[in-house]
Amino acid sequence: MSNQVWFIAPQIPTDFSIQVQETTYNVHKYPLISKCGYIGRLEIQPLISNSGNVLNLENFPGGSETFETILKFCYGLPIDFSPDNIAALRCASEFLEMTEELEDGNLISKSEAFLTFVVLSSWKDTITVLKSSENLSPWAENLQIVRRCCDSIAWKASKDELTSEDAAPNQESWWFNDVAAFRIDHFMRIISAIRAKGTKPETIGKCIMQYAKRWLPGMEVELEGLRGYGHEKCNLQFSIFSGKKKESSGNSKEQRTIIESLISIIPPQQDAVSCKFMLQLLKMAMMYSVSPALTTDLEKRVSLVLEDAEVSDLLIPRYQNGDQGKTVICMTNSSEECTMLDIDVVQRIVEYFLMHEQQQIQQQQKTRKFNISRLLDNYLAEIARDPNLSITKFQVFAELLPENTRSYDDGLYRAIDTYLKTQPSLTEHDRKRLCKIMNCEKLSLDACLHAAQNERLPLRTVVQVLFSEQVKMRAAMHEKEPAQIGIQSEQEENQTSATMDIKALKAELENVKSQMVELQNDYCELQQEYEKLSNKPKNSSGWSLNWRKIKNSLHTKPAGVEIGDRQDAPKSPNTILRRLNPRRRLSMS
Repeated sequence: MSNQVWFIAPQIPTDFSIQVQETTYNVHKYPLISKCGYIGRLEIQPLISNSGNVLNLENFPGGSETFETILKFCYGLPIDFSPDNIAALRCASEFLEMTEELEDGNLISKSEAFLTFVVLSSWKDTITVLKSSENLSPWAENLQIVRRCCDSIAWKASKDELTSEDAAPNQESWWFNDVAAFRIDHFMRIISAIRAKGTKPETIGKCIMQYAKRWLPGMEVELEGLRGYGHEKCNLQFSIFSGKKKESSGNSKEQRTIIESLISIIPPQQDAVSCKFMLQLLKMAMMYSVSPALTTDLEKRVSLVLEDAEVSDLLIPRYQNGDQGKTVICMTNSSEECTMLDIDVVQRIVEYFLMHEQQQIQQQQKTRKFNISRLLDNYLAEIARDPNLSITKFQVFAELLPENTRSYDDGLYRAIDTYLKTQPSLTEHDRKRLCKIMNCEKLSLDACLHAAQNERLPLRTVVQVLFSEQVKMRAAMHEKEPAQIGIQSEQEENQTSATMDIKALKAELENVKSQMVELQNDYCELQQEYEKLSNKPKNSSGWSLNWRKIKNSLHTKPAGVEIGDRQDAPKSPNTILRRLNPRRRLSMS
């Protein structure tokens, strides 16, 4: 215990002792009574005596450090106001009743003026004052220090939101980290004030997610921290290791309070926070045994955005108790319903989702087409690996969705096949019961080929798959037949046209050959006539001239004469072949 002695002058002894926390102050009576109404009201005369009795100020706001500053003020010494000490000085002056009735310019009025005109006009100073007010309850609440700081922060944050509407949608505001540093009750006060200013729900949601990331580190734990399945049924042990020391019960209560508070202040709009965040918050709520009413409310909120979920988000462990750091799930010799994952909570979420969709259909509201069949089939394939999952639970979950929701049953077939692998000792009756869930007609051709060779399926299911496969192949063949008939008819038409062209070409070629034979005969006759006439010398010159003309007509084409100009004259072989094919030339010797 340390003692502080204050003297106005060395020759004046102290006549009053005050204890604050573990420190005792030997002071003078008059300076304190003249400015502190609380000390003046007390009947302290019996205490102020040579016997050395001490006035104990219990629960003094700000502690001994703040009381020393007030002693300086009472003795007329200068003091410095700052954002770090102004809240404590304001509360302590109210505790000691340092009003204007005792002295003008007393500590209440001076600290209030500094708080109102200096601190609340600055963002940084307001954050500092509100942070220091966390240890000043209930004085800071009663003096409206917390409310005024929260309103000032909300006003500045909402003003920044209005001036930064063109910012990127995924960009965090600059004030998120400052607001996320507060205690949960002050954080809720700020969020309520910000919401009252008309701030966008998306902005409030991002701030809430930032706060949870800072104060709930367990939200980041995924299935990588899970120790897997046991090897035998009813002998399943599962643990979560967060890598931290075991938390105290007080810290556990604080975590539960934070989770419950965050659930209660999430904006009602669907796009305020992500589905992944709400499912992570739901895992924490299950871990810390949050009140059932808030858990149910969170499950309904998740069901509204279930389409945005991923399979890993739905893998919620089944917690046996609320221990932190290490949670043992499903100890040995447990019931068959003790699975590693909490399937019941996911089943409730899906049921809420279907109820919501049915209500919108009945109200004839325009709804977007939903399709969560792939999500649930993948989830079903994950839980099918659990050896403690009963066939009844598997069947009930698989039949949650209406039949017309699934376009294909490939995902459902994969889940059933996974369950059959995990449960090799299933009876034939249970296998048939399990395979009745899927519609073989909705299996793709690849799934049919796989199922037809799957030895784990019952014989009846294999027969149905083979029949469905034949129907699909027959339908595929029928779809191809019209196209094939069209191609064949086109090919036949092309082949007929080509045959006719060949026949015409052969006929013309035969005609050319016959004309060539006639010309050769004429040539031979003229040759013989020429040889006869060549023996007569009288008319040799005239016959010789005529013969040249005839010979030239056989070997050369007259210039400027078209084939069509002489219909009666015999056509030469070269001319006829040029008409049939201009590229071919026939040479005659």
